Amino acid sequence: MKVYKLTESEEKFAELIWQNEPIGSGDLVKLCEKDMGWKKSTTYTVLKKLCNKGIFKNENAVVSSLMTRDEYYARQSIIFVEDNFGGSLPKFLTAFIGGRKLSRQQAEELKRLIDEHKEEE
Repeated sequence: MKVYKLTESEEKFAELIWQNEPIGSGDLVKLCEKDMGWKKSTTYTVLKKLCNKGIFKNENAVVSSLMTRDEYYARQSIIFVEDNFGGSLPKFLTAFIGGRKLSRQQAEELKRLIDEHKEEE
């Protein structure tokens, strides 16, 4: 799995694209100037970096995603569990719950998710 560690400002930039895609690169420059205080050169530099990482594309001056927001955050979650819990989802859930009680609805939802993603024997 390719690792996509984005800085805080890169994530904010990515969120702008995801919320507004497809977006013309000129409009993206204006949006970044307004929302982030960036100059045109900064916007294009960061855009090129994220295009090179395979998250976005800029074709014919139109920027769109190659990876959805959900796909990006799903990968980040997997990397977090691998790095901090040896890839063990049960260890992560134990730490996350941390002695709190789950509501009946939360427990049922977790059971449903487990059943949906269980490997067939």
